[in-house]
Amino acid sequence: MAPQAPKAAASETAVKLLARREHSRHELRLKLLDRGHPEAEVGRVLDRLESDKLLSDARFAEAYVRERQQRGFGPHKIRAELEQRGVAESLADEFIAAIDWLEGARRAVKHKYGDDADDDARARLKRRRFLHQRGFDSDTISQIVGEGGEGGEGGEGGEGGDIGDAS
Repeated sequence: MAPQAPKAAASETAVKLLARREHSRHELRLKLLDRGHPEAEVGRVLDRLESDKLLSDARFAEAYVRERQQRGFGPHKIRAELEQRGVAESLADEFIAAIDWLEGARRAVKHKYGDDADDDARARLKRRRFLHQRGFDSDTISQIVGEGGEGGEGGEGGEGGDIGDAS
């Protein structure tokens, strides 16, 4: 097999990866380095892709937040995942702030538990844990877990099982 020039190979690989889905600059850099492309060449290829508007952390963050929110994940988890992917905190916050997280949490609980009418302390604790693991904040969790129960918005307050209150 004849070796290709590193520049062409790195550029070709990057374009193929971007054709499948959006990537952050950090993600694409790691993938190209894992495939054995030289660091200096990877940097030049990424700079060119950004100047040609083929690579954009903003576009990636917007798509990623929307996709993860639709799958029932909350803002804390999504923010951490974007940080792992090298997206600037300010960019992540911009797209996270545009989402109705209360409605997202409500849909996640309905998808997981259906119209389960159980509203005892154990069932509320299960829902609370589920939402906490999904990355929702304690205010949102309290509003969702309290809905449909005796407490309305936020529950009765004296109920046990308030995990995640120290966000």
